[in-house]
Amino acid sequence: MLVLGIESSCDETAAAVVKDGRTVLSNVIASQVEEHKLYGGVVPEIASRRHAEAISGVVNKALSDAGTTLDEIDCIAVTYAPGLIGALLVGVNYAKSLAYAKHLPLVPVHHLRSHIAANYLSHPELEPPFLCLVVSGGHTHLVQVRSYTEFSVIGKTRDDAAGEALDKAARAMGLPYPGGLHLDKESVGGNPKAFRFPKPRVDGAPFDFSFSGLKTSVINLLHNTQQKGETIDLRDLGASFQHAVVSILCEHTAAAARETGSRKIVLAGGVSANSVLRRRMEETCKSNGWTLFVPEKPLCGDNAAMVGAQGYYEFCAGSRAGLGLNAYATMPIEAAAF
Repeated sequence: MLVLGIESSCDETAAAVVKDGRTVLSNVIASQVEEHKLYGGVVPEIASRRHAEAISGVVNKALSDAGTTLDEIDCIAVTYAPGLIGALLVGVNYAKSLAYAKHLPLVPVHHLRSHIAANYLSHPELEPPFLCLVVSGGHTHLVQVRSYTEFSVIGKTRDDAAGEALDKAARAMGLPYPGGLHLDKESVGGNPKAFRFPKPRVDGAPFDFSFSGLKTSVINLLHNTQQKGETIDLRDLGASFQHAVVSILCEHTAAAARETGSRKIVLAGGVSANSVLRRRMEETCKSNGWTLFVPEKPLCGDNAAMVGAQGYYEFCAGSRAGLGLNAYATMPIEAAAF
């Protein structure tokens, strides 16, 4: 079965052709990073306009790279939530147009579900159930994946996402956008214990996260140093901040695994590409006898192959949308699509 996946939730216009939810035949991404870098972050209006300009060419290239045509596609899967509403609407409306013109089934896909599904492409042997840490610029969730289409959130951030904290700390340190990526690179060789940061906890919710205070702590440290006319080793600071964020992520994931009896641990989302998180989570799983699954780095960020993968399983579960399909800026991962 061939699924055409379409993704436009933020600043990547993407299309891919995926076979049977596991094999990537093509995966095309038009990135807007260089343009948004001028503003230090994603500008929603610009993102929406660039999606509208790029989407037709991206879809055509995905079909061409896969050596197929729309006549051979069995269904169209599209990200409909969550994300930037204007950006999402471009992908949703384009997908609806293709589905209508070719009389193809239209499958709505939740963005976080598709990030989890990126692991099915990297690890053909992976099957639910498992425990997944979804960590990105906008989300930090601990999810029990009970089946390909059944999810239960057992922990999530109460304020900032881990990726947002990394990005804002990097920006305060003067690193370019995207901050988390550059922070990871610039911190190599730094002393992760040079600076001590707090480990916030949420009373009564041991699996929930809070990164707002941690982010504020590093910003205050930089401001105080500047006001005193002192210098600070940014490599050590970056390494220490990453160590603090990753420690929280690993500790909460390990606690959740012990509580739920999970022995398969999965990473998903853009921050799953972070080298420190991948290394520390591997150490955590190895010391506890758990098996760790992480996506290949090209599949960690937003892409359409993961949409095609999850779309296949949503299709098999009977999920379909009509031409009234809308986009939503927020949507719980547990919510059944349609």
